[in-house]
Amino acid sequence: MAKDGGGPDWNGLLKWSLAHGDGTAKPRALSEEDKKWFMEAMQANTMDVVKRMKEITQVMKTPDDVLQSQGVTPENIEDMLDELQEHVESIDMANDLHSIGGLDPLLGYLKNSHAGIRAKAAEVVSTIVQNNPKSQQLVMESNGLEPLLTNFSSDASTNSRTKALGAISSLIRHNQPGVAAFRLGNGYSALRDALGSDDARLQRKALHLLQYLLHDNKADRSVATELGLPKLMMHLASSDDSGVREAALGGLLELARDNTSGAGNALPDQDKLKDVLKSRIEGISTMDADDLSAHREERQLVDSLWKECYNEPSSLREKGLVVLPGEDAPQQPPPDVVGSMFEPPLRAWAASRPPPKEDSESESAKKDPPLLLGPGPSS
Repeated sequence: MAKDGGGPDWNGLLKWSLAHGDGTAKPRALSEEDKKWFMEAMQANTMDVVKRMKEITQVMKTPDDVLQSQGVTPENIEDMLDELQEHVESIDMANDLHSIGGLDPLLGYLKNSHAGIRAKAAEVVSTIVQNNPKSQQLVMESNGLEPLLTNFSSDASTNSRTKALGAISSLIRHNQPGVAAFRLGNGYSALRDALGSDDARLQRKALHLLQYLLHDNKADRSVATELGLPKLMMHLASSDDSGVREAALGGLLELARDNTSGAGNALPDQDKLKDVLKSRIEGISTMDADDLSAHREERQLVDSLWKECYNEPSSLREKGLVVLPGEDAPQQPPPDVVGSMFEPPLRAWAASRPPPKEDSESESAKKDPPLLLGPGPSS
């Protein structure tokens, strides 16, 4: 069943769904008529999405001067990429983007002269490849990692650098060819530069990716040490940003557990590290109950790192501040601070998107998709 305008009647579908399944009654068997109507609605929506993705692809292939002559602004393009990102949250639609010719022009937007378009394009790439080995391979084969590395390492826009890093993180996770290409592309040097920036958001994302790489690619720990990353992480373990502190402590703990050299852990300057940990213990000891609860992971990471490096419990344990009354005892190994940063998004084309997080700079309300190439056919 469709509305007069030709599209599926989603309001009717919602009412039907609520009427036939409010969670309080046992699901009933659908009649053949209901099944037919439901499948037609699903098929119509899928076809409409593919059609819209083809239209967006055509716009992405259109030269900039032609778009400008049509009155299309960079903001219009960003809105269009927002819409495309919603469509490719479905893993099937993400993989279909390549088959309809949309992947290469999307990757081309990573080189656009407008920083906002570069950043939005990186966000779409991140959604396409996240938890999606097929699209990871397609992006790698299309040389998509190269412009992402360029933007991450040298883009004048910090937001564009951060979004490029997010896309790289999604692209190379559980993707050994991607990790190898990241290493050969001086990715670790770019991570070092990001850790030395003054932007906490970029620092957090860089630390999260670094912790993942140190955990899954133990051979790269020597590379990290040679580049001086442990010293940078020690410095960031005293950051004013709690997320930066926790991510830095997590990375240091990964290195502290490296005994492959046979000469203790891979952390240099143990005296400096002890001073950092003592400072964090002092800061934690002065927190009130609410702050202690909010910094649970940090408390446990500080204690675990102290024990790993100095083979004794930290004074936090003596003060009863590692596990507060009512909290579960920490598991071994201690909490995975970085894991939650790589949780795949909800991949369902009808699901509502979560509200913007701290790192998102998108508007809270979606705009109607812009009419980019002139008016449609008359009714």
